[in-house]
Amino acid sequence: MSVAVSAVSAVSAALLLSGAAAGPAVARPQPVAPAHSATHALAPLTNLFAERLLIADKVAAAKYGTGRPIDDPAREQKILDDAAARAVGLGLAPDTVVAVFGDQIEANKLVQRGLYARWDAHPDERPTQRPDLDKEVRPALDRITTRLLNTLVATEGVRSSPPCEPRLYGAAARSAYGHELDVLHLKGMGRALPSACARVNDHVIPQR
Repeated sequence: MSVAVSAVSAVSAALLLSGAAAGPAVARPQPVAPAHSATHALAPLTNLFAERLLIADKVAAAKYGTGRPIDDPAREQKILDDAAARAVGLGLAPDTVVAVFGDQIEANKLVQRGLYARWDAHPDERPTQRPDLDKEVRPALDRITTRLLNTLVATEGVRSSPPCEPRLYGAAARSAYGHELDVLHLKGMGRALPSACARVNDHVIPQR
């Protein structure tokens, strides 16, 4: 077994131990595309999840010690409302998109809280620079939002297939390895995944 495959297996185990993969232990075979190609098709989605998680470090560094809270209900609602509105034009179900983006927001905050705790306990690890939240960090998040919406469209078929969840976790493991996520960010990745697979009652809105 190669080092890369071993690392991916280790990341997969970490995701499972974090409670991220809460699906059935045994999956019934389904007439779908080969697992490798389907997992590969979901990689652009999980790569974006990983990229967004890494930006949480900059969000935390921008806020830490300033009195600005991690939770920002007004900003969060604005993100969800914008995503829902844009989903309609892309032919995506707004409720599904809101759920996916809600998971990304919660995953981001999970990482921020973990970093705050780490920096409180280890002052020597506190960031030495404070990124500009409004001019640098949020524009980067907004760019990921656009890419994420387009990727949800591109992966609709794979996300709607019955074996989506195990393939999603496989893609997430590879993305985590590729982005060198540590344990805290692995937990964030686990929190980012639950709504990515389309449910039975999700539907694509016809474009007019």
